[in-house]
Amino acid sequence: MDLITTIEDLVKFRTETGNTEEIIKATEYICKKFANSEVIASVFQSTASPVVFLRNTKSFDFDVIILGHIDVVPASDDMFTPVIKDGKMYGRGTLDMKSFAAVALNSMEYVSQHNLPIKFGVILSTDEEKGSKSTESFMEAYPQISAKIVLDNDVGGDITKIVSKCKNPVFVKLIATGKEAHGSTPWEGTDANELLLKTWQNIRRIYPYYSLETSKPSDTWFDTVHFATINGGQVSNIISNHAEALLDFRLTENSTVENLENNLQKCMEKGVEYKIVSASTPVVMNEENPYILDYKRFAEKIMGRKIEFEHIGGATDSRSFAVKGSIVIMHSGTGEGMHASGEYVEIESVKQIADIQIKFLEHLAKEGI
Repeated sequence: MDLITTIEDLVKFRTETGNTEEIIKATEYICKKFANSEVIASVFQSTASPVVFLRNTKSFDFDVIILGHIDVVPASDDMFTPVIKDGKMYGRGTLDMKSFAAVALNSMEYVSQHNLPIKFGVILSTDEEKGSKSTESFMEAYPQISAKIVLDNDVGGDITKIVSKCKNPVFVKLIATGKEAHGSTPWEGTDANELLLKTWQNIRRIYPYYSLETSKPSDTWFDTVHFATINGGQVSNIISNHAEALLDFRLTENSTVENLENNLQKCMEKGVEYKIVSASTPVVMNEENPYILDYKRFAEKIMGRKIEFEHIGGATDSRSFAVKGSIVIMHSGTGEGMHASGEYVEIESVKQIADIQIKFLEHLAKEGI
């Protein structure tokens, strides 16, 4: 498999989340790559988006699984034509995360062709950018699935860092109910927008505001929140009787959803209620785990330098395996512009991730797992 060509091919598919036609074409492209091999290549389909499932075993008790996705956020037409310049590949999904989906396919091919004695699989979802409902459906359909080790390349953007902690994303909806009145007689109504804003201010007293204009804390490992969407009112001269906001909390492993709810209850103004839309779990790995240290040693040898552990606020689909006790190794290549117009990945870092994975898989096959 030509790794770079595979990345370019994947980028050309306009797999924006929800673009079913292009997503299906991409899944067919991936499965076709293994048509003449011993790899079991299938596409899981439920009411959610499809999931590509590749494996070298009929067992659902895996030694190693690579988890990722092939959907991307929206972009202009030109970003679906990959461009290589100065050692970088530009295009939508080059960093998040088609380059590393291609790395997973490369590892799958290597394990199959070299008959490595490990039970190995690849799971690629197609709606990660909008909540990973397909992964949830997949895991519900195969509750028996497990993996001793999960390789997760959908983190960070710096090959010199291995992620050992990810926060728990908790999405909360605020719902404010007021009373309509004419805009010229506000004393005859109750403004739902005002109720929402007062509640917002209460929440900010517990969870401070940060932006480019505020100084970055020296230690960012604490709970944060941002207001993702705010909606209230329909016309200018009517007091709003309904307003909503969607809040994106990121909780460390030292917090709980129950504690968040206790805080929210203290912040609610009369006429405002909250609803937990979704909650997950933080992914926290022991940095002294022997498998993680083995992987780190291979990475440092191939890169010719020391690498460090870091903590990130972003979520990861690997949490669905972490809760089952899997050892999750979170490591990605280097690039910038994730979800932005100038998205790129450094090609050498992609090749290095591919080499690290293969060396690690060979080690596991030789030493046993």
